[in-house]
Amino acid sequence: MSLPSPKSRRIVAAAAVAVSGALVIAGCSSGSSAESIDKTAPKKLTGTVSLWHFFTGREAGVVQSAVAGFEKANPGVTVDIHAGQDDEKLQKAISSGQNIDVGLSYSTAIVGSFCSSGAFRDLTPYIDRDEVDLSDIPKAVRSYTEYKGKRCTLPALADVSALMYNKPLLEKAGIAAPPKTLDELKTDALKLTTYNADGSIKQLGFNPLIDFYENSPEHWAPMIDGSWLDSTGNSEIGTSSAWKKLITWQKGFVDEIGYDKLKAFTSGLGQEFAADNAFQTGQVAMQIDGEYRTAFIKDQKPDLDYGTAPTPVMPGLGNYGSTYIAGNVAGIAKGSKHPELAWALLKYLSTDTDAQVTMANGLKNIPTITSALESPKLEVDENYKTFVDVAGNKDTMTSPGTADGAAYIGTFTKFWQAYQENGGNLDQKLKQLDEDIDNANQLAGP
Repeated sequence: MSLPSPKSRRIVAAAAVAVSGALVIAGCSSGSSAESIDKTAPKKLTGTVSLWHFFTGREAGVVQSAVAGFEKANPGVTVDIHAGQDDEKLQKAISSGQNIDVGLSYSTAIVGSFCSSGAFRDLTPYIDRDEVDLSDIPKAVRSYTEYKGKRCTLPALADVSALMYNKPLLEKAGIAAPPKTLDELKTDALKLTTYNADGSIKQLGFNPLIDFYENSPEHWAPMIDGSWLDSTGNSEIGTSSAWKKLITWQKGFVDEIGYDKLKAFTSGLGQEFAADNAFQTGQVAMQIDGEYRTAFIKDQKPDLDYGTAPTPVMPGLGNYGSTYIAGNVAGIAKGSKHPELAWALLKYLSTDTDAQVTMANGLKNIPTITSALESPKLEVDENYKTFVDVAGNKDTMTSPGTADGAAYIGTFTKFWQAYQENGGNLDQKLKQLDEDIDNANQLAGP
């Protein structure tokens, strides 16, 4: 079984690429995003439409299977697929005027730059004309596929996060059930942590370092239902008592074990997307991870006895059972010469239940329409079901897009990495964090 590359799986972590891409796209005129469309949709579609996507190998074959369903439903249409085209290639191709009809990105971070620049067309005229009901798309997903009221993308599968735990290790430590609160997480993690004779860590219950694997502000935000930007686009991270409580909790956790000990232990662990992933080897008993880990374990460590549960939360702040969601997004390139074909293909991949189920079953990502999440055709085992359930939770959240590719998340991450090591006056540092984010957002423009 061929498994995905880190790039195709770490959907949210593509923000840095999106930021650099935003600089490329910024020079493009908004052009055809505002062009008028036919008042009625063509009754019969014919011709060739191109699809650019980032998947390769086995995963590209899964996308091909979904596209085959579209071609079967539209026998007069051929889809010309360009696989292995990452966001940077896609952005450069659109900027240079290449003939791209539909582009599929692995990062929600591009939405702000692509919508504001016009690199992707405004889809609202098509949605209104064809009376497409977007209510089947969960609220958080609808949120991250538009920017300042402009919808230039639709979703095509997502990643969500949850807690994964090693059942035998918890049982051995006398822990009957996975933690639901942050205090329980810390207590259980310390009980599960063992040390070598020299005091170095032998086995870690949970790694609290914010730069370990999927530990990031986004994936930890559900712990406190964390907010990011206010209605004017300014950062409200620094003035949030919830974020302050979470950062303080995490810093205390790090200090109790020891930052240097944690860094030394972490430096000796395997790569996140390799077979020697620390959770898969048993070196870490619990971790926050994505639904795709279930596929990695099935392939690389099929005998691992593990369970999944919603991310633990801070009582009174987080909503247990919710998660952070972000994912693949697709749009019609501004220079598309076949916009009606492009719209038909995009609509199919994003809103057709069977198409979403086909891709989800093959890629083991999460469907982005409720009808697919609830479809009996969706292949759901006990561990994958946790991710399906949290994806459909009413309190599941995402992060807003910005014109600079959601660069504020990277700024926040660097801040947190520095604070967990050096500490200092948290109030003062949080105030500076807000200023840094606001200054960058102003430079990026509308």
